[in-house]
Amino acid sequence: MESRGSVPARPLSYEGVWRFTAPAVDASVPQARHAVRDLLRRQGVPAADDVVEGLLLIVSELVTNAVRHAALLSPQVAVEVAVGAEWVRVAVEDNHPYRPKALEADSGRTGGRGLLLVREITREAGGACDVEHTASGGKIIWAALPL
Repeated sequence: MESRGSVPARPLSYEGVWRFTAPAVDASVPQARHAVRDLLRRQGVPAADDVVEGLLLIVSELVTNAVRHAALLSPQVAVEVAVGAEWVRVAVEDNHPYRPKALEADSGRTGGRGLLLVREITREAGGACDVEHTASGGKIIWAALPL
């Protein structure tokens, strides 16, 4: 096979998409974080430690938001990890139609800044994040970071 530009002729061994579901309960937050960490290690994804730590914090925040705010309408959440040659993307999907907004920092509040944190981690890494609606009326919140 011939390659053009920076696109490899065939996929690298660590490239792919993995998806798993978990109940929308507090215990799923660390389980999702550990599952993503273990997947990246097992696949040999060449990510710097700060990228992995940022990605794991993003997973924790997104799954926490789904558990806290969507569990009533979405007893399961889905976590997807997609890895390309130059990036890694994590997404959390639930069946709740509400599209969350990142709150600004407020020293008087103890919570509510998870999406602000996700946005900042993503921006500092040179990545992208967004919220999309699903065909079933739920949402997917995703963040992609460069490797």
